[in-house]
Amino acid sequence: MAWRNDQVSEYETDRIIKVARECLIVSGDMVELGCYKGDTSLMLAEVIRGTDKKLWIYDSFEGLPEKSEKDESVIGENFKAGALMVTKREVKERFLRAGLPVPIIKKAWFNELRYEDLPSEICFAFLDGDFYQSIKDSLELVESKMAKNGVIMVHDYKNEALPGVAKAVDEWKKDKDVKFKEYQSLGIIII
Repeated sequence: MAWRNDQVSEYETDRIIKVARECLIVSGDMVELGCYKGDTSLMLAEVIRGTDKKLWIYDSFEGLPEKSEKDESVIGENFKAGALMVTKREVKERFLRAGLPVPIIKKAWFNELRYEDLPSEICFAFLDGDFYQSIKDSLELVESKMAKNGVIMVHDYKNEALPGVAKAVDEWKKDKDVKFKEYQSLGIIII
């Protein structure tokens, strides 16, 4: 099935699908923190269709949070607090229209989520928080839940317009025993 994603390039979309499929042999469920309209969520739901894996998605459904001092250089209307707001209902309706099972959807800011809000084990995590603190919070949340050989994929790692993403990832992985790759704007962390 061909997927269209407003926020992720065609090449990145192909890489996300490929890596998510490779993670089907790893124990655990798939999660997405920062789903926006659900484009990537729909792709992941298609990847796990017919398996016993579940998809868990998390978003504030209030748009972007306020920027931190580590995101000061971010400018533009698309990155103001409240921008990119979509409702939980809109995302759920997209799954219904696509004929895909509705995932477990949690409405919260990432810093409000607790470990018990996530599945017990994660094979694939897609993080798309745009700002430093959102990515930092996401990495800290999923870290202890990742299965061996699981993958954390971070969108906008190489996006010059969102420098806080790379700062958060680089700080987090500094003392970790993980493999790290870059693909276009994606940062790919292999546990």
